[in-house]
Amino acid sequence: MQLIAIVILGTILGLTYGIYTDGFIFSTNICLFAGLALIMPSLFDFKISEIKLIWQYKAIMIKGLLVNYLLLPAIAIGIGLLTGDFGIMSGLFLLSVLSGGGMVMHWINRSNADNSFGFLLLFINLLGISLSLLMLHLFAGYASSYFDLSYSSEISISRFTKEVVTLLIVIPFITSRVVLLIKPLHTLITKYRKVISNLSLFIILFYLFGLQSSQALIEEVWDFNPEFFPIAFAAVFVFYLLVFILSMFIYNLDNPQEKAAFWHSVTRYITLALVISTFSVGTFGVSMLLPIMFAYIVQIPWAIYISKKVQ
Repeated sequence: MQLIAIVILGTILGLTYGIYTDGFIFSTNICLFAGLALIMPSLFDFKISEIKLIWQYKAIMIKGLLVNYLLLPAIAIGIGLLTGDFGIMSGLFLLSVLSGGGMVMHWINRSNADNSFGFLLLFINLLGISLSLLMLHLFAGYASSYFDLSYSSEISISRFTKEVVTLLIVIPFITSRVVLLIKPLHTLITKYRKVISNLSLFIILFYLFGLQSSQALIEEVWDFNPEFFPIAFAAVFVFYLLVFILSMFIYNLDNPQEKAAFWHSVTRYITLALVISTFSVGTFGVSMLLPIMFAYIVQIPWAIYISKKVQ
């Protein structure tokens, strides 16, 4: 309930701030902040020696990759086509190619899954951000023509791939190795990790929803296409439901490693999707933010329910 309250409060205050002011101007520093505050602490428990688990559980690894980078995007495309909007479809597709998330280790630990294997999957999925962005780029090229829209290389998602990967993967990983060498700092961050995570999430949400581009949700979507709000919510709800049903059939939840892979499929990296989408509203339209915004409302209580069910 605390996490849900943080999400709602950060979103409402951010939108309110944007409405009564000129709003924030987007800066890539928010990506660096997200990388250091949310991603970097998750890498503390990752040990280079654990790479050997890839070979030991290669079948589960391959299964997870096929689910996250083939089946889930296919589900997102199918639902997205039914919405009839390029932005909503793009937001849903972005969610589908970003596996796990900042809280995935919480759910893995709570359900008694394999923590070591879960951290390895988290690290691999972070490395897979470049693949996710490439898939979004290819998706946009084909989907835009279906909606009779243009998608030129000058405005494509690929123009900032290197920057996002550097800020969200390279710098957090190097920083995590440095912090591990400074024992007092490592102990302090670990002790207050939950507080840091919640406070960082609030700051990121407040900032992103206070952006000038986020205000376009009110000015452009709500005023001219208010029906997009229930359509986007329905699309997100159906997406998570189908992903859960699919994952229950694919993964053996009696196996700790498969249970870890299960959580990397049923949860999406929403905050990362929100950060990336702020780069992209000029390309995909502001309605792209709607599925990502509603994902917060759906995924968190959904994950609480699933964790009780799989226990």
